[in-house]
Amino acid sequence: MGPVCRQCGEPYPELEPGADFVCAHCAERTWSFQWARAGFHTEGQVLEAIIGFKYGEEFYRLRQLTDWLEIAFDRHAAGQVWDGLVPVPLYHRRRRTRGFNQAYELARSLDRRRNIPVCDCLYRYRETPSQTGLARNKRFDNMAGAFALKPKFDVRGRNLLLIDDVCTTGATTNACAQALARAGSGLLAVLTISKS
Repeated sequence: MGPVCRQCGEPYPELEPGADFVCAHCAERTWSFQWARAGFHTEGQVLEAIIGFKYGEEFYRLRQLTDWLEIAFDRHAAGQVWDGLVPVPLYHRRRRTRGFNQAYELARSLDRRRNIPVCDCLYRYRETPSQTGLARNKRFDNMAGAFALKPKFDVRGRNLLLIDDVCTTGATTNACAQALARAGSGLLAVLTISKS
């Protein structure tokens, strides 16, 4: 993907390889995770596989999606010891309609390959309108306060890797990270298959 913002992972292919920088978007925002990274752009066969898995009942695509997530893990997260993989949760009504949470399935598949336990410790207690079509700042407003730690979970001092399929602005994963940070977690980072 070439040079990326060290905070959000936004690619900037026009910069020199190895450039170390923070993009303008990140410079003006306070983040609750240390970094976010993705393996690929949300386009072509990656986009087709994500859409097919999430909306088209093409469950056979999970293996390929996990392969791509594992590539992203090897590139960006393998050098750190992780205490848990935290899937970004869906609101219960959306999960019931879809029948599954794609982030949970991805985290579970990565756990089987890398032996990092899934820590399904977050819930989405507020239903939010779809992020699709919202401007960047509106996405952050939309997600503010939408997540909380489930009862009886203790994440104090634990290094946690948030898992989702796609990262667009980072609004959803940042809201998740805020809930985990409030609960006293250690290192927080975000890993997704693709970046839009």
